[in-house]
Parts: sequence; structure tokens; C-alpha cells
Amino acid sequence: MEYKFISCSEPSSPVRRIYLNRPEKRNALCNPLRKELFQCLQDFDEDPEVRAIIISGKGTCFCAGYDLSYDNSEDLPYHSSKTDGFWPRHVVEGAFKIWDLSTPVIAEVHGYCLAGGTELAASCDLVYVTNDAEIGYPVVRSMSPPDNQFFPWLIGMRNAMEMMLTGESISGKEAAENGFANKSFDSSIISEEVEKIANKVARVPADIQAINKRSIHRQMEIMGMRDGIRAGTELQALAMHSRSTKEHLKEISSGLKKALTKRDKEFGDYRTKKKD
Repeated sequence: MEYKFISCSEPSSPVRRIYLNRPEKRNALCNPLRKELFQCLQDFDEDPEVRAIIISGKGTCFCAGYDLSYDNSEDLPYHSSKTDGFWPRHVVEGAFKIWDLSTPVIAEVHGYCLAGGTELAASCDLVYVTNDAEIGYPVVRSMSPPDNQFFPWLIGMRNAMEMMLTGESISGKEAAENGFANKSFDSSIISEEVEKIANKVARVPADIQAINKRSIHRQMEIMGMRDGIRAGTELQALAMHSRSTKEHLKEISSGLKKALTKRDKEFGDYRTKKKD
């Protein structure tokens, strides 16, 4: 299959790497990209020769979030009933599609990993980041909490609360210290290190590895993670009806870059950060 928005490579016979391939858009997620990504993940999961999958990004970053210039209500990569609040439910369904694959999926993160990018990375089984990666959810400043409420589960109540109330990002080192990521590496060696880990994962027989994955997921589900994340979709949907969100969406429709600059300029970060 030919892909337009992703590309693939084979670092070793049991390992496959999927690249988000919209570097000119900082790998922003749109539905055509997501459709290719989910199809590729499914194909690799069905291939008995594939024992581990790495997701990474081309260009300067892993993923800067969803492409807000694209109508993501159209061309959905899989069916979701389009009643009120369908989008966060749709996003969470996608996260659990990755969660429920038998093949281990590894996120390799560099540069920006924002909003929908954090949701994609968090859906993976293992996450490795560069020391200087920038991981955050700035959308909380102007629109809503995350579609996928994974932050409290991964980094704890206090750390999650700080990120949600300020919209500030954390570095790759902080992400590893706080539990969002497994480890952080220098950018010059991360791909090599992640491929070493992927090959270790691939050495375990696939039928046993599928059960190993499931054993961890079942413990999180017993503690309520799946139900908690699904419940969070209703809060995100509620936020979309707030006055502030409606005003921000109008600003976006008049000019995306201007609206995002207005959102972040008082904080002096993301696109408004002063260059060294």
C-alpha cells in the first residue's frame, strides 16, 4: 500500500517503524494521516513476522497536535456515531485501538509532542523521548481539557493538575521522571536506543508478549483507567459549549496562527517563546 501521510521502514526483520510524514505541518494529525496510521498498525499487527512497532515523526518534531485547519469531522478513519461530543469519544476509541493491539507499540518522541500528539504517544505501550522534547497540552488555556484524560493516570494528580491549570509543557527529562515516558535520551542516540529496546521486545515470542501486554492493561482497567478515560470525554464535550471556547473557535476560523499566538503570548511559550 502506498502512503501519503506516513512512511515505513524495517530497522530489523521483526521490527517496523512508522513515521508521521507531514514535516511541513509539524506532523499535525488530520484524518487522512490517521486513517493511514491505523491501517498500517492493523496490517503490522496481523503480520506474524512483526514483533514490535515504533511510531516516530519526520522533521523537527514528533507531533504538534491536531491540524485545526482541517475539518476533522469528515473522513473519519473508523466509524463513530456523530452525536454531541462525538470527537473526544472518537479519539479515545482510537487510543484503545492501539492499546488493544497484540503487538507492542513504542513511541519515539522528539521536539514538540503537543495536545493530540501527547494522546497518540500515551496510547503506546512504551514511550521514549529526547531530553529536550517539549510535551504539553496548551489547548487547556483556551478550549478544553484533553479528549483523552490519560495525564492523571501516567504522571499523578499533582503533576497532572499543574499541567492542566497552566498549559505549560514539560521537558523530555521531566516526562521520564514523572512517568509519562520510560526514559529520555540525547537526540543524537534516541533512534539507536529505541531500536535496541524494540529488538529486545521482539525476542519474546509473540503469543506470550500479547498476554504480557494484556496483563498490565487488565490491572489498569481494574483500577478504572478505561472507564475514567471514557468518562473524561463528557467533560471535554461540555467544555466545547462554554463561552470562552466558542469565542476561541471564532478566532481560529479567522486566523489559526493569530489565535494560537494570542493564546500563548501571555505565557511566553510554544510559538511565542523567545529564540535563544
